[in-house]
Amino acid sequence: MQPLGGAPESALDGPAAAGLPATAPAAPWTCRCDAIVWFARPPSTRRLAAGAGGQLPGRPLLVAGALISYADSPVGPYHEVLGLLAGFDRRGPVATVPFIAVDSAASLVGGRQNWALPKAFAHFHGGSMAAAGGGPMTAAGAGWTVTATATAGGPAVPVRLAGRLRQRWPDGGWRSAGLAGRARAHPALVRVTVASAGPLAGWLRPGRHPGMLLRQAEFSLAAPDG
Repeated sequence: MQPLGGAPESALDGPAAAGLPATAPAAPWTCRCDAIVWFARPPSTRRLAAGAGGQLPGRPLLVAGALISYADSPVGPYHEVLGLLAGFDRRGPVATVPFIAVDSAASLVGGRQNWALPKAFAHFHGGSMAAAGGGPMTAAGAGWTVTATATAGGPAVPVRLAGRLRQRWPDGGWRSAGLAGRARAHPALVRVTVASAGPLAGWLRPGRHPGMLLRQAEFSLAAPDG
């Protein structure tokens, strides 16, 4: 499997890579999930560059984090944690994901092969109840942990999910994939703790952040252009 740029915490070591399946379902993927999502202002460009590991196309407008519990996907149920850099270009909302980890080997391979997402392995505690607002959810990987606890602050409203994922591929080029879907969203205050031996906490910062609980989310992520 070709190496990808991304956060040091998303590095895939040799023993983990050796045990992966050779292939995974091709894009597009359609998924159903619940999620805790939070938003923060980006830190300095220096910190972003250190943490993004080449996955930094420009100066983002915000940083977002998410802990996600997938009820259904082309590779079955699994859990995911990610940190993304979001902004706008002439085509609308766009996001780049330098940090992402899952507890599914098939999802890891699919993310790397289909979209150049630098997925690594993590263990998760809290699961779907936490993503639905029932308590803390924690992801832990090699030398890092991320925990989020969301407190809903209002009734759920229907929201449309739309935008593009833009990642840097091993050949150095950037490719985009469209995302579209829908969910029910509760506004929330999210308490986040991040600990890492690397630079993760410098840009996916701990603290209290505005966010939302996404429930009954359904979305499709297309194959990338190019």
